[in-house]
Amino acid sequence: MTQNKNLSNNIKFLIKNETLIDCSKVSVRLSKIQNAGLGAFANTFIKKDDIVEYGLVKIVDCDGHNNPYLFTWSEDKTKWAYASGCATFYNSKIDSNTCVIRDFEKLTYQIIAKKDIKKGEELTHTYKSLKWRKCFKSLNK
Repeated sequence: MTQNKNLSNNIKFLIKNETLIDCSKVSVRLSKIQNAGLGAFANTFIKKDDIVEYGLVKIVDCDGHNNPYLFTWSEDKTKWAYASGCATFYNSKIDSNTCVIRDFEKLTYQIIAKKDIKKGEELTHTYKSLKWRKCFKSLNK
């Protein structure tokens, strides 16, 4: 029921703000990071502190420790979610150019530029669970 209530809150947001998902500043293509596969890239110049994209997540019932495409969606590390937009394709770097702001209750996220980002630059963030999820073990070497 909580997820339906949160969806209702998101619909109110939609009426107020017109859209729940906007990733128009981002495209997905082959990453420049070795062995990363796909990556997210800026379609335009993005200023520091601007919203890069925003969207919704859906909670899923599975073990996210083994799935690198899910986001940690609780402080106690027990809930997992998949994201809308291009969020799934941001690769992780310690010195990232974006950060993810999660709203666990509303099931929404915003990705914010930590510094000026050039058009064509690959977008990265530091995964919240980088240090403790099994699926990211190879990234911690």
